[in-house]
Amino acid sequence: MLSPRFLLLRSAASVTTRSFCSGGVSKPGRAPDMAEGNPLLHVSNVRNRLREIVGASTNWSDHQQAMSERVSLSSMLAKSQSDLPAKSMKDSYLEVHLPLGSEPQLREKYLTFHNTVRFGRILEDLDSLAVLISYSHTYNGALKRSPLSIVTALVDKIDMRQHIIYPDCDIKFTGHVTWVGKTSIEAKMHMSQFHNGAYSPVLDATFVMVARDPENKRAAYVNPLKPEGPEEEKLFQEGEANKIRRVDLSTASLLKVAPTDEERKIVHSLFLNTLDTKTVSFRSRLLPPSSVWMEDAKLKGLEICHPQERNIFNRIFGGFLMRKAYELGWANACSFGGGRPSLVAVDDILFQRPVEIGSLLLLSSQVCYTQGKNIQVRVHSEVFDPLTRQHNTTNVFHFTFVSDRDVPNIIPMTYGESMLYLDGKRHFNQTVE
Repeated sequence: MLSPRFLLLRSAASVTTRSFCSGGVSKPGRAPDMAEGNPLLHVSNVRNRLREIVGASTNWSDHQQAMSERVSLSSMLAKSQSDLPAKSMKDSYLEVHLPLGSEPQLREKYLTFHNTVRFGRILEDLDSLAVLISYSHTYNGALKRSPLSIVTALVDKIDMRQHIIYPDCDIKFTGHVTWVGKTSIEAKMHMSQFHNGAYSPVLDATFVMVARDPENKRAAYVNPLKPEGPEEEKLFQEGEANKIRRVDLSTASLLKVAPTDEERKIVHSLFLNTLDTKTVSFRSRLLPPSSVWMEDAKLKGLEICHPQERNIFNRIFGGFLMRKAYELGWANACSFGGGRPSLVAVDDILFQRPVEIGSLLLLSSQVCYTQGKNIQVRVHSEVFDPLTRQHNTTNVFHFTFVSDRDVPNIIPMTYGESMLYLDGKRHFNQTVE
């Protein structure tokens, strides 16, 4: 049973396409709180603020020297979490503005050919904001530079509240820390857009960050979080529940344990539906009507990781990786479904290892599950070392899209593809619940 929110988003997909493609975009939405002279944190200044916090340089040659100087900051790290003062949620609260309506010159970076907003750019902004929120939580006024290296470990969930993101209306991001472990931080963010005289919600995002030492080699302690009031206590408990859920999902991963009885029946049913009834052979397989073999629903890409895409720690910016994975996944869903899909959710993006500058980044997108108009896409990224010929996985991305028409059924042929199918089904079910 699909949730009411999911059904609303699905019905809005065709509305979004018609609105932008037919020229029905609303008039520019200029929010009053983005008027000239207001002391706002502009989205373009978030990365600059982060560079100031860690002492990074905007220059590639200077940047390497600045990072080597951070080694001396190790002595400033706390020996235990109890040595650090507790912080409240309001200590990390940030409000960042993306004035697409008030500053038309910003639009080109965010604009698509279809006069919509590039969601990959929004992912980049969310990633930078999550890092800045985490540094706000760990801020120590006595230190000129932070000894912590805070990086994105996981994008737990991004839920779209609506599909329509207007390219000429101001956008506001808000967020703060909602849960803290010993070395990890959960940050929740919300994006809203000013339209028809008021802000309306666009998405909710939950990121998990980890703190490392200045050299980004070992874990480092972060300030504990002290909830104030029942509302903050509820958010903190939700963060604790999210941690338990992530552990349970990892334990039940199909890479570790066998499918459930129900899932095994699904795989066998798919197998039986593809057997050639004219032969008595397990090898003779036929594709059912309105179906596509999983092998034929792939799309691949390659990125050369240049210094321009580096983060403040001299590695490739996680937001850049998310943008590239999203755009490849969207293109795959587009070619598979035969129409322009809309994003419903981003789920469980795991950052397994950093991507070094100069790496050859291989991206592989796979449609792994479909249902009605819905397309579940998995994007796997890995770095390839041409000298050693080794491939190392860096990220796995999960995207749920909805098309404006019914899409073919995806059919696995091998056991490995069947596991991808079941994994995609699990992620899709988590989205629609």
